[in-house]
Amino acid sequence: MLSWARTWRLPCGGLQLSRTSLSAVPVAPSSSGRGGAEPRPVPLSYKLLDGDAGRPALVFLHGLFGCKTNFNSIAQALARQTGRRVLTVDARNHGDSPHSPDMSYEAMSQDLQDLLPQLGLVPCVLIGHSMGGKTAMLLALQRPELVERLVAVDISPVETTSSADFPAYMAAMKAIDIPHEVSRSCARKLADKQLSPLIQDLALRQFLLTNLVEADGRFVWRVNLDALAQHVDKILAFPSQQDSYPGPTLFLLGENSKIVRPSHHPEMRRLFPQAQMQTVPNAGHWIHADCPQDFMAAIRGFLA
Repeated sequence: MLSWARTWRLPCGGLQLSRTSLSAVPVAPSSSGRGGAEPRPVPLSYKLLDGDAGRPALVFLHGLFGCKTNFNSIAQALARQTGRRVLTVDARNHGDSPHSPDMSYEAMSQDLQDLLPQLGLVPCVLIGHSMGGKTAMLLALQRPELVERLVAVDISPVETTSSADFPAYMAAMKAIDIPHEVSRSCARKLADKQLSPLIQDLALRQFLLTNLVEADGRFVWRVNLDALAQHVDKILAFPSQQDSYPGPTLFLLGENSKIVRPSHHPEMRRLFPQAQMQTVPNAGHWIHADCPQDFMAAIRGFLA
């Protein structure tokens, strides 16, 4: 799902969060959707920037191993440039949102179907990167009345092929051994050293280490590695859908990324008949990190 060759320029940290819980990560009740029941939504952590309530808000959804602060700079800039409300959200099992054993796209869509009306943000402009883009696409297909327009950032509604060995990465993260009562800088150095034999890409290690947080005097991973490892195949796949989304759609692609392939185009056109594609030069999978000005210009152009 992620392209590891690019530099991670927007780490999961920085500005203080609003309307979030900063205590230990809560655990949501199990909701497997058995018997055809809808997945049980979890109360997502979010940050909402104020703006004109008369226009659809911009809602940003991050990718695998990410968090809402991946979009801090982008969200603040677009709030100023467009005058709109801007919402950034932590997906379940990520950031400050609750942990849950269910990591399906149906569950992640249900979380947003619960949150967005509560905040009075429907219909909205839904902008999702990678895993977040698949969540955004499924929500638009399931509940088109909630989505005024859609932006899928370097992702398509088909199974994603990746060269990354996600199970091995997660196993290495789970095996990290850090003594109690060490400083944050020391903990990160120890974790980095233990991850480096398997994960040789420094940028990738630094990105994963943004998920290392202190809780009760010890360092833990705030992502739910058990749930992510169990559902890697689901995260790389996309649920089969019959109905299309009739609204305006932009597939924003990185020129140097190989995530979205020409063979994906027929399914993209079938499910999103009003779609347009735009390629950002010199960008990899993380377009908003590689070329933030071009990314924002594409969003503003799509809104015009």
